[in-house]
Formats: sequence, structure tokens, C-alpha cells
Amino acid sequence: MSAKRNGKRNGTAGLWAVVALALLGSALLPWPTATAAPAADRPTVTLSAAQAGKGGSVTVTGEGWRPEALLMMLICGQSTPGEGVVGGTNACANAEGRAVTTGKDGTFRKKLPVAEPPEPCPCVVHVATVTGRKAKADAAFKVAGHPVRPLPEQSGGGRLSVLSDTRMEGSGSLLTWFGAPPRRTLVFTVGNVGSAPLKDPVFQVGTSHGVFAPQWEERQWRGTVAPGKKARIELPVELSAGAHGDYLVSLKFGGKVLAEQPWGVGCPWGVTVFWLLLCLVVPAAVFRLGMAVVDRLGPRRRRAGGRHRTRRLAELTDRLAKLRDPQGAAAADEETRALRVARPSGGSGAPDPGSAERTTALPWFTPDTDPGAPAGRLSAPSDNSPTKGKT
Repeated sequence: MSAKRNGKRNGTAGLWAVVALALLGSALLPWPTATAAPAADRPTVTLSAAQAGKGGSVTVTGEGWRPEALLMMLICGQSTPGEGVVGGTNACANAEGRAVTTGKDGTFRKKLPVAEPPEPCPCVVHVATVTGRKAKADAAFKVAGHPVRPLPEQSGGGRLSVLSDTRMEGSGSLLTWFGAPPRRTLVFTVGNVGSAPLKDPVFQVGTSHGVFAPQWEERQWRGTVAPGKKARIELPVELSAGAHGDYLVSLKFGGKVLAEQPWGVGCPWGVTVFWLLLCLVVPAAVFRLGMAVVDRLGPRRRRAGGRHRTRRLAELTDRLAKLRDPQGAAAADEETRALRVARPSGGSGAPDPGSAERTTALPWFTPDTDPGAPAGRLSAPSDNSPTKGKT
């Protein structure tokens, strides 16, 4: 009996030893899913070179980004990978920035031209998403020949609070009426309710239209707000060209929205008036130009003949008016004879001797049978005579 009990005890101990070894081995094995999640949440950026001069280029390689995401690459001054872009996007070389789209695996590789940022170094290559979920990454980079200055001291003990209502100052210009970007200044008063001073605080100003999310831009205010003191802050706000409608301007500091201010932007009616005038003036100018070409290239002889025909018609009308009067008919006939006799022939001043003989009277009467002649002269027989046909 004792041997059986000892065998059972040895078998149970061996079984527990196998289970313990299995648990220990599973604990020591790596878990792939646990390391993949942090990599996806933290995108990375690497550079082909840590230093380059103006006019050169550096190859930027990224991993862990959202698949098929649109990214913007910039060289920014007054920035470090740990603290980010302290001076906001105004401290970046925005004109020389490049856009890139990640692949299906969330990676990208593209060359970035090296340019000097408006702020001194330390500099970084700043990569951030343009649309969708916000993500960003920075890599330290040195622009050869660019000045280097220490970063402004930031105190973490200060806290800002808005003490007055925000307002938008400024007005549009004539260029804004024709589609130029609207610009205003966001003015407000803040107080430092913390225990440490705040030097050169960086605010975030966002503009949204309708149901769209605000587009945030960093704005740095130059100055120091002492504890328990207040300061008047003025930050520039600018919209895209041709923007109009109702916008909402939001102010954020330290990850907290401090205030919101509505902004109604008028419609650029100058652009509408310009297109209306263009639609009216251009067809009218083309029509006038076409009429001028037709009038210039049209047959001149036909117009000249028409003027002579009109003059002859007027002379004929005048003569017919005179012929209605019996006495005027004789006068018109005499006048016609005189004109034909006095008209020069062959370009010389002498009258044509045969012109008087070629002048004939009207076919329905002669001067001897003029109805206005003295009594005793016979007129032409009438077709309506009652004796006609009775002989």
C-alpha cells in the first residue's frame, strides 16, 4: 500500500512540474500583438542625413503611419523632437514643403529640398497628417550655415484664463471683394492664474465652416504674462482665397479650448460682377468687330449705285409731280430741253448741236397739243370718245 501511495505522489508531482514548465515557457515567449499596437500609434521618421546645406536635399523615410494618408513634410526652426514645433508653422519653410501619400503598409520615402526656415535652429523635419486623424513626428536636422539660438524658456507652472470676450478686428479691402484671402485679428485678454510666469506662449487658432472640424494653426505671442497679471493678446487669422459664409474661430491653449468667436465673411461680389460684365462686353465687342469687318470688306460699288439710283428716283418723282399740272408739264419739258442743250458733250464746254434735235416730247402729247395751250389747238383724240367705233 505504501508503494502505491508513493507512486501516486510521484506522478502528481511530475504533472505539476510539467504544467509549471509550460506556463513559464509561455510567459517567456514574445507576444507579437502587444508590440504591434504601440508601433501603429507612434509613427516614426528617419532621415538619410543629419545635416545638409541650403539647396541640397534629404531623403525622408516614414513608418507606422496610417495607410494611404496624406502627409506634409516641412523643415522648421526653433523646434526639437521632444518639444515639437514651438514657434508653430510660422517657423517652418512652408514654400519648400512637400506632400507625400503613404502606402498600404503605412510607409513612405521621398526627397525633401533643404531650405532655411524663418526662425533659427535647432531645426527639425516636421511630418504631420493633413486630413483624418491627427498624427505627427519630428526628426532632428541641422541646416548648415543657419544661425542657432536656444529655445525660449517655457514654464509649466503658469495657466491662462480668458478674462474678456473675444472679438475680431479689421475690415476687408477692395481685393477681398474680388476674392483675396480674408484677414482679421483675434483680440482678447488673458490672465495668468498660475504660480509661474508664462513667456512667449503658443496658442492654437482654428477656423471651421459648417459641420467641418476646425483647421488648427499655431500662433505664438511674444511677451511674458506674470502670475496674477493680465495681458492683451492679438493673433492674426486668415482664411483661404474666395472664402465666404459663416465661420467659427476657436482659441486653444494647453490642449483646452478657451474661447470661440463667430465670423461672418461676405461674398466676393466683385468676382460675380466681373463675370457678368465679361459675358456682356465680350459678345458685344465681337459683334461690333464683326460688323466693322463686314462694313469694310463689303462691295462699295453697290452702295455707290444705290446712291445714284436714289438721286434719279428723286428727280423722277419731282418731274412726275410737275407733269400732273398741265402748265407744269410744258415747263418741265422746256427745262429738260434746256438741260440737254447746255450739257457738254465729250468733256468740252461746247453744247452738242444734235442734242436739241434728239430731244423728243412725251409720247402722249406734244407742245402743239398741250392741254394748257390757247384755244383753237386740237388735243390728241381720246380713247373714250363716244363716237369711237360708230363710223
